[in-house]
Amino acid sequence: MTCSDNNSKDGHFLGNFLAKLARGFSPSVMDGESCQIGYEGSDGVSIHIENLNKSFGEHHVLKDINLVIKPGETFSIIGPSGTGKSLLLKHIVKLESADSGRILINDHDISESEPPDENRSFRYSMVFQSSALFNSLTVGENVGLWLREKRICGEVRIRRIIHEKLQLVGLAGKEESLTSELSGGMRKRVAIARSLAMNPDLILYDEPTAELDPVTSDELARVINSLKEKVNLTTIIVSHDLNFALYLSDRVAMMHDGEIIAIGTPEEIKKSQNPIVRNFIYTTTKGIKGEGE
Repeated sequence: MTCSDNNSKDGHFLGNFLAKLARGFSPSVMDGESCQIGYEGSDGVSIHIENLNKSFGEHHVLKDINLVIKPGETFSIIGPSGTGKSLLLKHIVKLESADSGRILINDHDISESEPPDENRSFRYSMVFQSSALFNSLTVGENVGLWLREKRICGEVRIRRIIHEKLQLVGLAGKEESLTSELSGGMRKRVAIARSLAMNPDLILYDEPTAELDPVTSDELARVINSLKEKVNLTTIIVSHDLNFALYLSDRVAMMHDGEIIAIGTPEEIKKSQNPIVRNFIYTTTKGIKGEGE
């Protein structure tokens, strides 16, 4: 399987990304309900980002990023376009490498080889901005893609996992539908189901409301919010949609010009006196600036 039938830039990233997700799983033919050891478990991970820097030529994009995300936390990174949010996300999933600084997940530096301690090992998954689905595959084939490519489970179990994950995102019974026939919001939910099929300890969303209308964005927010009660994982959301981030997040960080300028709970961010934060809030939430004043 290649990404040749997906014309977006995210399709290229997906091909590289899937190749990184085996976490020690070796290809083998599985029978019936069997799954490889370690697949069923899932726990939220801790993330420590320390003095991370990234430049492209003379353009210094990420500037001394320091961030701590707790296990099981839903954490959003907000800010206008071009501030380095998505680039930071790509560093966390090792699609980009930093010029300096480091990222530790479960106290393991991800730039090093796989951790020898199984307790520090983890799986991660990413929902791309474009959804990065394969239009030549059905919904079910997209959701089961990684499981089949890595031969994680037997076919009977894979079909059951596909059904379970589609049910979680409100798409039960859509296994045989073509992704090309789905609305933008439904495609996003298929992409989430595909990510959940990996049983990740960490899931990352890159601009999940991009190209969605407000009603569909609200539906997607409810789907992601319901997952917090049903799935034990750490969630990172990158978004310029402040309302979406405030609704879902335990904490929020705002980026501006490659730097993190504010971190706090949704209420703390709304009450921030930082003029850059205040201006972003006011222009993106239609008057929320006056709340609490």
